Amino acid sequence: MKSKITQKLINSLEAEAKVYRVHDTVQPGFFIRVLPSGHKSFMVTWGRNKNATLGRVGVLTLDQARTEAAQYLADAHAHGEPLAVIQGRRGATLPSLRDFIDDTYMPWFKTHHRGHEKTLHTLDNNFEAIMPQRLDSITGRDLEQIRTNWMQIGNKASTVNRKMGSISGVFSRAVEWDYISTHPLTKVKQLKVDSMALVRYLNKEETKRLREALDARQDEMRTERESANKWRIDRNREPFPSLLELPFTDHLKPMVLVSLNTGMRRGELFNLKWLAINFETKTITIKGDTSKTNDTRHIPMNKEVLSTLESWGKQSGKSRYVFPSKDGGRLDDVKSAWLNLLERAKISEFRWHDMRHDFASRLVMAGVPLNTVRDLLGHSDIKMTLRYAHLAPGTKAAAVELI
Repeated sequence: MKSKITQKLINSLEAEAKVYRVHDTVQPGFFIRVLPSGHKSFMVTWGRNKNATLGRVGVLTLDQARTEAAQYLADAHAHGEPLAVIQGRRGATLPSLRDFIDDTYMPWFKTHHRGHEKTLHTLDNNFEAIMPQRLDSITGRDLEQIRTNWMQIGNKASTVNRKMGSISGVFSRAVEWDYISTHPLTKVKQLKVDSMALVRYLNKEETKRLREALDARQDEMRTERESANKWRIDRNREPFPSLLELPFTDHLKPMVLVSLNTGMRRGELFNLKWLAINFETKTITIKGDTSKTNDTRHIPMNKEVLSTLESWGKQSGKSRYVFPSKDGGRLDDVKSAWLNLLERAKISEFRWHDMRHDFASRLVMAGVPLNTVRDLLGHSDIKMTLRYAHLAPGTKAAAVELI
C-alpha cells in the first residue's frame, strides 16, 4: 500500500490479521509497519532485505522519523550503507528481535530454506521474553536463562538444542549483516546429547499386536459402514459405498505398512506422488526437493510394499498424491488415527517416526551393512546411522575374540 503518510493517516490505520506496510509517496524508502497486535513502527529501507526500525509510533514523532529516514537514505546513497549501520551507532534505531525476525530474517529464510513455518513457530512460541529487546541488548545470560527454564519444565537436551539452534540462526545472520558485532551464543555451549542412545523399535510381540490392531480397526470400520447402510436403506436413503470388498477401509493401514517397510520420513510419505513410484523397477523415488537432506534417493519395494501400493492405487481415487486428504490434496495429519491405533495395540512410547527406527533396526539385525542402511534412510552422515550399530549380530563379540 502506498500513500502520503500524515498524522491523520497514521491515526486511521487499523490492525489486520496479517502484518502490512504503508509506503510513503513523499519520501521513498520510508514506511510504517502495522502488526496484528496494533503496534505501529516507523521504518526505512535502503535495499533488498535491508531495513531498520526507526521507532514506535507515539514514541517517535512523524517529523523525527522522516528526518531519521532521510539521514539513513542519504548515508546509504553516499556510502552504500547508512553510517548508523557502518559505525554501529544505531542506538534506539536498532530493531528489536521481533522486528528483525519479521522484517529481515524471515523474508530471507523463506527464500533459502524449506520448513520456514516450523522455524517461525519455534521462534514465536519459545522466545517471547526477549522479543521486545533490541538486538544488541540480548546477552548470552538471557538465552541461558531461557534454556534453564526449558530444562526445569522437562524439555530433553536434544529438544533444547534444537530450539536454541533456531534462535542461533537469527543471530548469525544479524552478525553477518552487520546489525550486531558479536553473537550472544558464542560462549553458550550446546547441551551434551547421547547420540548413540538406544532407539525405539518394535519387538516381535508388539509388531504382531500392531498388525492385529490394523486389521481389527478395518473390521470395525466395515461393520460400522454396513450398520449405517442398513439404517439408510430402511429409510429409503442412498447407502454409502460398501467397504466389504475393499482391501483397505482408509489410508492408515497402507501408510503404516509402507512406513514399516521403507523407513520413509512422515513428510516424505505425505509428499509422495504416484509419479514417484515405478512398479516395473519396484522402486520409490524420494526427490531432493521433498527430502530433508535435499538428496534424491531410491528405495526398493519389497513384496508387501508392492502389493500394498498396487491394491491401494486401485481404490484411492485420482489424486496425484499416494495418500491424499479428503479433498484430494496433500495429507498433513494422521495423529488421532495413529494414537488410537497404538492404544488399541497396547503399545506405548512409540511415535510415527519410530517406524523409521524400526525399519533400520530390523535391517541391521538381519546383517545388512550400515552403509546400505544409511543409503536407504537417506542419512547425509554415517554418524546418524551408527546409532543402530549395536544391533548388528555378533559384530562386537567377534571383534573382541580376535585378541
